[in-house]
Amino acid sequence: MDLSKLSLTDLRALQDQLKQEIKKREQQDLVKAREQIMAIAQSVGMPLKELMGSQARAAKAGAVVKVAVRYRHPADASLQWTGRGRQPKWIQDWLASSQSLDALKV
Repeated sequence: MDLSKLSLTDLRALQDQLKQEIKKREQQDLVKAREQIMAIAQSVGMPLKELMGSQARAAKAGAVVKVAVRYRHPADASLQWTGRGRQPKWIQDWLASSQSLDALKV
């Protein structure tokens, strides 16, 4: 196909057709992949959820993983920090009073 002979209108129409065809084929590939996965799960006699196990849950988008607390205030155990992100005010105050961060390690 010689694209140089097509008008701008024809090129745009072709572009729209390409987008639609790509979307259609992606959907077809997705359906095929799901069918193959289901066939594999059935061939081993396991439900898909069991086959995927905890890996499927961990791979979910937006999965929140709790991070262990690394620092705790000696006088008030409710003041905790994981060591990630901005330092809380109580950590800043602690360091400003010439105390060591190591003294707060859990």
